[in-house]
Amino acid sequence: MKFFHLSDLHIGLKLMNKDLREDQEYILRQIAEIAAEKKPDALIVAGDVYDKALPSAEAVEVFDCFIENLTSSLPDMAVMIISGNHDSASRINCFRSVLSRQNLYMIGAPPKNEGDQIEKVTLEDAFGSVNFYLLPFVKPSMVKAIVGTDENGGNLSYNETIHRLLARENVDQRQRNVLVSHQFYLPSGADPQQVERMDSEIRTVGNIDEVSADALEKFDYAALGHIHKPMKVGSEFRRYCGTPLACSVSEAGQQKGIILVEMGEKGDVRTSVLPLKPLRQVRVVRGTLEETLRRGCEDYASVILTDKVDYDVIDMQDRIRSQFPNLLEIRRETQRKANYGQGFSPKEKMEPFELCRSFLGDLDDGEKELLKDVINSVQEAQ
Repeated sequence: MKFFHLSDLHIGLKLMNKDLREDQEYILRQIAEIAAEKKPDALIVAGDVYDKALPSAEAVEVFDCFIENLTSSLPDMAVMIISGNHDSASRINCFRSVLSRQNLYMIGAPPKNEGDQIEKVTLEDAFGSVNFYLLPFVKPSMVKAIVGTDENGGNLSYNETIHRLLARENVDQRQRNVLVSHQFYLPSGADPQQVERMDSEIRTVGNIDEVSADALEKFDYAALGHIHKPMKVGSEFRRYCGTPLACSVSEAGQQKGIILVEMGEKGDVRTSVLPLKPLRQVRVVRGTLEETLRRGCEDYASVILTDKVDYDVIDMQDRIRSQFPNLLEIRRETQRKANYGQGFSPKEKMEPFELCRSFLGDLDDGEKELLKDVINSVQEAQ
């Protein structure tokens, strides 16, 4: 049994001021071509199909074309897709039972009622059954009717919620089992602050969405989505594949790819990465004005000027744009000036919670929790 592991397509995304439709169509065609060549038994998209819960008509068209390319060349391949935190669960869930009869499994909603289970798709090969458990993005409030609440009647933590949700499943560990999930998993005891997160990701204040990866132990492979940089979660067989295309300048230079998973008999799992080549790379070009002009290219470029002298702004911008037709931004690297008084001075890239707390001054524990809730609500709405 072999399958492709993808996630975080973010169709409809704009990279700063640039529409990525052409780039996304290019990379999705490339994925379909690689699938036609390698002929996997299944293809998984572990969440965040779209960049917004209400995708544009153009974004839906791009996704439709991708599915058409896949199914026309590989009609017997199972395509399994779950919703992520950027998606609308109800829209991904639409026509769920109808599409499943066409070997296309689009699962937008987790189990919510007593008696509901995580959607399971079973495929067969020479070694028997492979069970794919398809768990879309879950907030504790979505499933509290089946996992319960805390002693005060409030929502459980993300960690406790996911553990209880998976514990409800009768996973036959004599068979081969794969979990597809879109959450923030970490090895037990790991510090979430040490995980490099990309600028294109939504992060919760206090990392309240963290889930211990020991919840994944009963599965032979965990196909994870949510983290935009390729990452292993304590094992070769618990992996984030990352985005197929750079979604922010912080992803400049990353090699994107598809994870190919090959499963033999129980206990025999092998993974490899099939590299993807984008239409345009995302680059950070740093140097003096004259140095950067000599490095002009067609790629998406973030230009950081190190000159200490002032330039005519209009002339400088025109010269740079002529060499970088897909320019994203121009920034100046300046020397730090003297501090003429102690006051509120936010650090570069300060997290929203720390920024607000610095501005508001001393807060008690209750006020801090309220501030976290407000910031998380705003980030989710965005």
